[in-house]
Amino acid sequence: MTPTTAPHPRPIYLDCDTGIDDAMALAFLLATPGIRLVGIGTVSGCVNPAVAAANTLSLLATAGRDDIPVAVGVWEPVSGISRRGTAHMHGRNGIGDVLLPRSRRHPVDDSATELLIRLAHEYPGELEVIAVGPLTNLAEALCLDPELPRLVRRVTIMGGAVFAPGNVGKFAEGNIAADPTAAADVFAASWPVTVVPLDATAPHTFDETHRRALASASGLTQQALAAMLGTCLTQCGTQFSTRRFALHTSIAAAFATGALAAERAPTLRICVDMSAGPRHGQTHFAKVEAAAGGPVTAGPAGQNPHEARVVLSIRRNAATLLLERILTLAPAATSAQAFVPAAAEAVVVPGQAQAPSGARAQAPARTRRQAEPVPA
Repeated sequence: MTPTTAPHPRPIYLDCDTGIDDAMALAFLLATPGIRLVGIGTVSGCVNPAVAAANTLSLLATAGRDDIPVAVGVWEPVSGISRRGTAHMHGRNGIGDVLLPRSRRHPVDDSATELLIRLAHEYPGELEVIAVGPLTNLAEALCLDPELPRLVRRVTIMGGAVFAPGNVGKFAEGNIAADPTAAADVFAASWPVTVVPLDATAPHTFDETHRRALASASGLTQQALAAMLGTCLTQCGTQFSTRRFALHTSIAAAFATGALAAERAPTLRICVDMSAGPRHGQTHFAKVEAAAGGPVTAGPAGQNPHEARVVLSIRRNAATLLLERILTLAPAATSAQAFVPAAAEAVVVPGQAQAPSGARAQAPARTRRQAEPVPA
């Protein structure tokens, strides 16, 4: 009998802004069999990209994964309006003001966009992109390499809202609102896109029971996540009178890997509102009638929307799956010697306000059309 060859791990590039929810998603991906994280780029969102990179490197170190390159991405959004961080929810360092053991590694010399382009050429037709922050890096990469859509197998994006209300105002979701022009460029490109909006992510949450399960694990990564989650649950209880933390980015990551399946996922056309009014950053969807029985406008006139698969609901309770998978993440060899303090005792990772030296790290996105997405 001919021996069966093990399937080749799927190469994945993660683009993130590494707050608490992104930390959960990263831990999930590290614990998922059959995939290989070949690179991570950081973007300005929850924190600036330098702090996001430091958070990412420290989290990778807790899991003993110093093999994954991390690159600092674009600082300023294509839209030209800098988004303030989310210290009210994620703490000043983005990870609940929890102090992680400092990684001995540094970000690679390439920018996040350069890393993405290099990986796309290294894995032509295979590389999968998961974007769980603002889409600035992806838009920049499209500008620098028009061949990118042909090289990337698929793109999964956590962002937008169809029927659900926004989370940065009444209409808009935070990742899209942080850089609407970049989002429009990414949606208009001719690569396969799946969007996982608030409709699919908001119903799935972690609470105190999940925090305790993480805290009782032996791994430093799980203990770190428990400390971060404690901060976030406290903030949720203060602001929303409920101690539940929505698993936005983790749901998108889990769906991208195939661990979660969609209950409803129609193919829709997406436009992004780039007006200066209250709908700034809102995602508009066409052909939604069959999904929920009510029409949704096609969006601002003059755009060139591209069709994408839009996940409106997930088939199962995702929190249980996510927790079980994260708990399987093996402790790093040196984790017993490390320590993660409680959020109330923690300090802020240095470098929050400082940009790294070098033109690559500080350069804004290249010049591009500001009002219209690139035609597909």
